[in-house]
Amino acid sequence: MEFRELVLRRYSCRKFQNLPVDREKIIQCIESARVSPSACNAQPWKFLIVDEPEFVQEVAETASSGVYSLSKFIKTAPVLIFVLADKGSFLSRAGSLVRNTRFYLIDIGIVCEHIVLQAAELGLGTCYVGWFNEKAVKEFLNISKNTEIPLIICMGYPDDSYKSKDPIRKRADSGGRKHIDDILVFNKYK
Repeated sequence: MEFRELVLRRYSCRKFQNLPVDREKIIQCIESARVSPSACNAQPWKFLIVDEPEFVQEVAETASSGVYSLSKFIKTAPVLIFVLADKGSFLSRAGSLVRNTRFYLIDIGIVCEHIVLQAAELGLGTCYVGWFNEKAVKEFLNISKNTEIPLIICMGYPDDSYKSKDPIRKRADSGGRKHIDDILVFNKYK
């Protein structure tokens, strides 16, 4: 598959088929993530995979509780990947202070894109979820208060019948992408 075809295939899947995902495919996605670049090679990530159906439901209920109920679609995913972040190495933290940039979060974005693109190549759907009850999830999963969970990645086989009904997807497919002239300049900022 050509890269352009891959990036066009990948979308934020918000409904999944009730089918388990083979752990070999999950591991292949994490292996693609493992080789991702990071500031000062800090690799400030770990991944907690939840794929046991009953446990997925319990943690998804916790994550989408209260004001976070807009993320209740995660209950349909057979796999939840909790992206755990530390603040990075001493050098990347020092650079973050000087530049006022949290490089570890840039690294997390890169590593997560490796995961979702690998998943798309394997025929899996994914969705980044940043709107969830992090405090409750940390308590439920016994994760240290010092560890951040910037994202959850939902993963599974897409329920393609929902794609055309998803209101968020409809907006994205209706020309919602900016024209290249709106995002690209050469040599000087207009």
